[in-house]
Amino acid sequence: MLSIVALCKRDRARQLVRTAFPRRRAHVVSAKSATEVEEQLVKALVDAVIIDAGAGDDAQRLIARADEFQSVPFVLVTTLLPADAPLVARAAESGVCEVLIEGVDDATARDLVSRRAFSTRFERALSSPPPVLHLETPLQIAVWQSVVKRAGRPVRTDQLAKELSVSREHLSRSFAVGQAPTLKKVIDLVRVLAAAELSKNAGYDVRDVAEVLGFASSSHLSSTTQRLVGAKASSLSRLRAMDLLDRFQRYATVPDTDEGESGAGVGVGGGSNRQPKADD
Repeated sequence: MLSIVALCKRDRARQLVRTAFPRRRAHVVSAKSATEVEEQLVKALVDAVIIDAGAGDDAQRLIARADEFQSVPFVLVTTLLPADAPLVARAAESGVCEVLIEGVDDATARDLVSRRAFSTRFERALSSPPPVLHLETPLQIAVWQSVVKRAGRPVRTDQLAKELSVSREHLSRSFAVGQAPTLKKVIDLVRVLAAAELSKNAGYDVRDVAEVLGFASSSHLSSTTQRLVGAKASSLSRLRAMDLLDRFQRYATVPDTDEGESGAGVGVGGGSNRQPKADD
């Protein structure tokens, strides 16, 4: 489910959010202030932020920060009365990507927000496994798509096995066939790709990225990045997805020494002690 943080002070705005995102469709965190929204942004992966134009100074404060979180769509809910015009103009200048008009966009609000959500865009961009990974069997492709739809959130092998109705042993044994990397490396690679995307946001530092993606620490993120692509986590902000995939192809031949259950989903332990030296 999508993770939405909403700051709504007016009943009409709250109703729009409840209708568009019922519990079976999304996890909605209702914030009471701009501070709570900002705290949530660096606490867990947020797919979208919804701001009530009637939230006064809090709305102004969040709109001013929208450009710092370009990977996370900020959405403004407004009546679009003449009095709202200055705020809407400021929102457009500050990087707010969508304006929902009460009474006009109610029926389409879910689609308008969902298609811009971080997880949705991440999944769409990586819907097909990159050729460099050599994931070609139906099982490999199904696993890839299941991992990608989580947009970098932690996932364990037993969770994937249950989702695909196979045993954990069968999944691990059948995944790394031919030239395909191990399941552990693929899971960690997707998480690094998500970390790289978030690292390009001025509002996040390495520690924030590690926190929102569920890494044990920024050091854990750094060791995972070093092991997979031979670069420091601090370098992710300037590396494109294609750069990371090229580097993964060069470094993925280094064998993992930790393929156990504890590391199968989240890369615990940092893999091989024989880490390639970063060349950037």
